[in-house]
Amino acid sequence: MHHVKEGFKGQRIITLTEEIIGGYLHDPFIRNLYPTKIGFFPAVKYHYNNKPQGTDYAILLYCVAGEGWYAIDGQEYKLEKDQYIILPPHIPYSFGANESNPWTIYWLHFKGDVASTFTFGTFSPRTIQIEKSSRLQDRLNLFEEIYANLEMCFNKESYAYACACLYQFMASFVWLNAFRNIRSRENRNTTFIRRVFHYMQENIDKQLSLQDMSAYFGYSVSHFSMLFQKETGHSPIDYYIKLKIQRACQYMELTDLKINQIYPKVGFEDAAYFTRVFTKIMGESPSVYRNRERQAAGTGLESSTVKNRTEAKDASDK
Repeated sequence: MHHVKEGFKGQRIITLTEEIIGGYLHDPFIRNLYPTKIGFFPAVKYHYNNKPQGTDYAILLYCVAGEGWYAIDGQEYKLEKDQYIILPPHIPYSFGANESNPWTIYWLHFKGDVASTFTFGTFSPRTIQIEKSSRLQDRLNLFEEIYANLEMCFNKESYAYACACLYQFMASFVWLNAFRNIRSRENRNTTFIRRVFHYMQENIDKQLSLQDMSAYFGYSVSHFSMLFQKETGHSPIDYYIKLKIQRACQYMELTDLKINQIYPKVGFEDAAYFTRVFTKIMGESPSVYRNRERQAAGTGLESSTVKNRTEAKDASDK
């Protein structure tokens, strides 16, 4: 069996050395809960890690696609899409991706005086059910804030802010209902179309079918399509794809992610297909779009918003 610990196409990873972190641990806020390593691995075939002596940190594994496994305390568990596990320190474990359907995972190592607050007494995987108030994207936005600030970890203020985000990020798993209740109260009187928009946004990194959407909202495919078309003037799948491209544009404008790191985050499996769809909707390739936006930002010109560009393209298609 072929095993690889790290070094995957499209991976993102930041490791913080004790030399960097050590200078910050006199601050009690940081010392209470702080990250030491963070990463994102997309569809990582042969991923494997073994810690026969355990570690001095806890690790979160959050699977958003595919599947994998982990073994701890003499038992092996499967970890599937929309499941997570927090492995505690000082206990031997191993984990790895399923070879036929490898997982896509967000993960991080963390320590601190209150780190045990975010671990459980049992080792079974926990499932995050998709609901109207799931706030899946809110959680991933927190991950991105942590990651972006750890890239500037030589600045104490950036590291402290990453620690602050880490509290809420971990709390979004451990106290799931409280995390969702805020959005749940907001959504009690939400219209049908807003609920569909939210569902699409929450699953922007997936490949939802029309059957998935209609079943989730309890309609037949034809009735769901008719309601959506009446409200928006678009088919559900057409609108869903436009939201994906909108999110891809946001990543290109606001992050330094490479194109091959972006397209899996918006639910595309093939770079060539992503480029064709992007070009059709935006009127230019992803690389041309990014270069133009960066040049505009560099010269102080006001960049066109994704919404305006999409609407302009829609108008030209009519």
